[in-house]
Amino acid sequence: MKKEGKTDVSRPYKLAHQTLCIRAINLEKKSLIGYVELVIHPLRQDLKRVKINSKQCRIYHVSINDQYEAKFLYNDPTLEICQGDAKQRNLDYFQHCHFSAMSAVDPDNGNGEITVRLPPEMYLNIAELRPFRLCIEFSLENPKGGLHFVVPDLPGPAHENAAHVFTAGLNNCSRLWFPCLDTYSEPCTWKIEVTVDNELTAVTCGDLIEVISTPDKKRKTFHYFLSIPTSAPNIGMAVGPFEIHVDPNMHEVTHFCLPHLTEILKHTTNYIHQAFEFYEELLSSRYPYTCYKHVFVDEAYVESTSYATMSVLSTNLLHSNRIIDQTISTRTVLAEAVAKQFFGTFIAMQTWSDAWLPMGISGYLCGLFIKKTFGNNEYRFRISNYLKDVQDYENRVGGIVLDPTKRDSNHHFSIKSPHTVSPRYMEAFRSKCFLVMRMLEQRIGEQLLIQVVNKLVALATTGASQKVGANTWGNLLLSTSSFLKIISTVTGKDISPFLELWVSQSGCARFFGNFVFNRKRNVVELELKQDLGAKGALKYVGPLTVTIQELDGSFNHNFKIEENKTKFDITCHSKCRRNKKKKIPLMTGEEVDMDLSAMDADSPVLWLRVDPDMNLLSHVTWEQPDYMWQYQLRYERDIVAQREAIRALENYPTAGTRRALTDILEDDHCFYRIRMEAAHCLAKVANSMVGVWAGPPAMMTIFRKMFGSHSCPAIIRQNNFSNFQNYFLLKTIPNAMALLRNIHTICPPEVFKFIMELFKYNDNSRNKFSDNYYRAALVEAVSKTVTPAITLMSTPGQGPTADNLSAETKQILEEITRYLNLEKLLPCYRHTVTVSCLSAIRTLQKFGHLPSEVEFFKSYAQHGVFRDIRLAAIDAIVDFIKTESRPEDMYWILNLVETDPDLYVRHYALQQLVLNPPFRRMETSALHTEGLVERLWKMMNCTFSYDSRLRCDAADVYFTLYGRTRPSCLPIPDNMVVLSLKDRKNKMNPAYVPDEMEEMFDDEEEDEEVGMEEGESSQVDTEADIDVTDIGGEEPSLKRKSPPPTELPPPLVLSIGSVPETCPLGIFNEDSASQSKRLKLKMESETLEEPQVTEPSKASGTQEVTVTKTPVTPSSATSAYAAEFLKFVGVKQEHPAPEPQLSVTMDTSSRLSEGSSSPTTTAVGSESSAPLSFAGLLPSSASATDMSSATDSKAHKAKKKKKKNKHKHKHKHKHDRPDKDPLGRIREGSFNSSENSPSVTQTTLSSPEFEI
Repeated sequence: MKKEGKTDVSRPYKLAHQTLCIRAINLEKKSLIGYVELVIHPLRQDLKRVKINSKQCRIYHVSINDQYEAKFLYNDPTLEICQGDAKQRNLDYFQHCHFSAMSAVDPDNGNGEITVRLPPEMYLNIAELRPFRLCIEFSLENPKGGLHFVVPDLPGPAHENAAHVFTAGLNNCSRLWFPCLDTYSEPCTWKIEVTVDNELTAVTCGDLIEVISTPDKKRKTFHYFLSIPTSAPNIGMAVGPFEIHVDPNMHEVTHFCLPHLTEILKHTTNYIHQAFEFYEELLSSRYPYTCYKHVFVDEAYVESTSYATMSVLSTNLLHSNRIIDQTISTRTVLAEAVAKQFFGTFIAMQTWSDAWLPMGISGYLCGLFIKKTFGNNEYRFRISNYLKDVQDYENRVGGIVLDPTKRDSNHHFSIKSPHTVSPRYMEAFRSKCFLVMRMLEQRIGEQLLIQVVNKLVALATTGASQKVGANTWGNLLLSTSSFLKIISTVTGKDISPFLELWVSQSGCARFFGNFVFNRKRNVVELELKQDLGAKGALKYVGPLTVTIQELDGSFNHNFKIEENKTKFDITCHSKCRRNKKKKIPLMTGEEVDMDLSAMDADSPVLWLRVDPDMNLLSHVTWEQPDYMWQYQLRYERDIVAQREAIRALENYPTAGTRRALTDILEDDHCFYRIRMEAAHCLAKVANSMVGVWAGPPAMMTIFRKMFGSHSCPAIIRQNNFSNFQNYFLLKTIPNAMALLRNIHTICPPEVFKFIMELFKYNDNSRNKFSDNYYRAALVEAVSKTVTPAITLMSTPGQGPTADNLSAETKQILEEITRYLNLEKLLPCYRHTVTVSCLSAIRTLQKFGHLPSEVEFFKSYAQHGVFRDIRLAAIDAIVDFIKTESRPEDMYWILNLVETDPDLYVRHYALQQLVLNPPFRRMETSALHTEGLVERLWKMMNCTFSYDSRLRCDAADVYFTLYGRTRPSCLPIPDNMVVLSLKDRKNKMNPAYVPDEMEEMFDDEEEDEEVGMEEGESSQVDTEADIDVTDIGGEEPSLKRKSPPPTELPPPLVLSIGSVPETCPLGIFNEDSASQSKRLKLKMESETLEEPQVTEPSKASGTQEVTVTKTPVTPSSATSAYAAEFLKFVGVKQEHPAPEPQLSVTMDTSSRLSEGSSSPTTTAVGSESSAPLSFAGLLPSSASATDMSSATDSKAHKAKKKKKKNKHKHKHKHKHDRPDKDPLGRIREGSFNSSENSPSVTQTTLSSPEFEI
């Protein structure tokens, strides 16, 4: 990433306005066509190139001011990360190449996938610094990321089946669906036009100006305009047959949902005006935009994604007024989406190193709304959870650095780019952003922090109203340095040491200590040490607060933690009290009576707490007697203190602990989440006291007292969930009781009978709320009663059968089966009961009560089943893989990860493989094979090139299984060169385009020639030196050569197929010593063969990847673009006869293209599947097989003439012309390669246009 203030230096122009026009969208074929127009203000008189971000899109035509055609270079090194050495399989090498590839296209570094060369006719205008318009015509087919099409596989028109499309992705993903400057640091105004079928509605950013229908009323165009400067990553879109609901309390807000969901949409969003009113009052500023849109979609990428004036949310957030559990989480998500409109879209980060600011401020504002809506206890409970999440991540995985400009981390991924960080890291990163912002509030005061935030919004509002020439749009970007200056201006305080400690460094302060009371001196002698040896530990020096609850009240003491000082003396305010009754004042001012018989008679100290307000990112291990923890649990009113006491009392299984937990469980004035945690703690204490426990099982008496019938306490009353605290306890107590075990470590029979009776007597007929979550909790509880089975097998190898099941297991199975069958007839909200049943069945399998059968779960994991059910089935399958270690199941889950239409399901499956891996590094397993290594490496390297989240997920799995080093199951090749990873600067991604290449690209008079010369080799191979020079169209060229590189990649076997003349491609290698424009290729034999798919189990040092290619349009492109548009609007064209499939192996990450297209690839994940055609992903025809021999012989003849033919570099994707035969294209084509290139199978369609 570029450092602060260097953005303008690397980008010699300013973007003032962008027009995005989507001319047609075809939901059935998952494609769209359109153009963008960028208004660019030059900042330098010698501007000759403009770099634009674009992935997946097929570029037809680039023009300047609608007058001059511009040539462009396309290069995307992220399509294949590691090309330098096919033998490398370690994560350090991958991490370095991954970050280099992302930096090579990072717009904040002045880079991009497309480099447009301005025509000479524009030089005079640019010298006068006059703005110009850059127009790019493009199309998109079957995208793998950025834009997600949901098209149910049902008969009938797509709109009748609720087919829709929406933007899906994380940071900087706009380049995946339209050409743009995909950076937050380049805001501009927008005009967006979307043309759709008459039955569909288009929702995008900005104000809806008008909707214009075509004369035949079949199509309509939505015109939007966004007058507030906004960066491209904050532009989103959704198109579908949405039902529209205007918020009755706030007419600027509009809600969109899929058909038949309007009623629950109204209930879900009926409070959203309260969030707007709260934020506007808090910030003393109106909502920055003039409208706001909620769009609820199916198969959402994440629960909520915020764009300017709109948010795309998951349909699963919708709920009726009968649902309790979902309400809290949905309101939190919607409130945070509104907060992100202020900080995230209106005020965005300047660079990735500043991302912690908008994330932290929006999370902080949302936290204040939660505090107002759900109460202070809920707010502090969430802070406690976030703190624990950050502590656990830094202790188990590694440090979290919010601002990575000054230092990197020791992770297996780079934290300097949003495209390279792990998704698990990002979750902890967001939590830490919120915690640091709250710590800043504690440091400077809530009112001053709100004033700072108000100042930011006021400056941004003023800046957004100016024109581009005023240079005030920078106020819409938030950076660490500008934040520091505003805090200094508003508060007069310097927070640089604070940021240096918590933002620029990673780690949590880890304290452990104890104390003793010195009666003679009447002081508490406190010893507090830091554990600096723990992973993720931070050496803290600064203030620390300790609170002591004494007999005469609660007192705060502030200490300065210094380098070598560990002991502190605290003078007590109270004297020891002997048998004198007096109420004891608490921190809240409340006075309570306490039974002091348990405490030390000589000490006035009741309990002691370190950092009670969570002012630090710290983990405190504190030692004090059990009676102090019991007093703290009973009488401390802070729920964080009560949580600390509950966790500590797990280690003190005494009668006093039992009484304290029971009292809390029965206390209606205690926060319900604390009572829930007390129930689980009581179960653990009861299991530890099983030998001395007296009376009925723990919590049974409490439950019957609270929920039993008055006449017969053993029978539960009819459900009445109007008291929410009792509702959550009703779900929790059976789950806690199910964990009870008797002296034989099995669930007590009376507890099992008690839980089964809850099934029997459950009656929800008079309850106004749904009981689906309660029934799911009962299934979960009964599964927790299961213990490992002890059975006698009549014959060796015989598994459990219906005859040898225990009576308890039969009862459990009957209830699970009944619930599953009932769910098929009357499904409940979000199928929560089915999810619990699947989990229970897996528990029975794991403990030997049922045969281990994975096909049952695979049927529930198929696409088309509700997402929550699929996720539960994936959990079971991953757990099955861990216990059984069957390769076919592992490859089944990997096939799902590669091919499933739901991107979140793919992500979740990989996350589960990380959390519950089939094996870990240095462990032996039947799955620890070379084939699995190659499969995962391929997923990281190229399969997930269009989804950074999946790519990083795959890297996490690879790290979990193999660590950073080369997997031990791989053989070491004889000719392998061991790289020195310390000298990383010498290993650059070969796809990075050097400056010399771009200078060649500028030289219009130069073309290229192909020189083939024999190399010195012991094998009967042919070496080809290909000079990569500028493309000059039809003009003659001069040959440009460069010195040979210091390191040449090893030879690679090539399969040569149809290479159309119309799509030139450049292959670039950059080395530390020199930038090479010559590539050496080795062809092992004269005979050309079709590449075959290599099975992972048989993979060796190099693995070929079979990829289906899309046809590409000719460079003239104007007629082809018009033809595409005619196909969209229904004009029929004649299609020539289909041409045979040909195969080509070439570099997948370095491309040079003038007037040609950008890549759209479809990876075939299955090992044994045949190559697929692009249109509809149908199996390819047999024509390729029938004509393979003829093609080989023709290609052999063509090879003899290649010295005579002029060579044009070609993009990875073909531009097929129907008037040329494959042989002609081979004669006019070129051979190119790079090391470790995958084998690419290109499929020729019957028409140069893609089918819509």
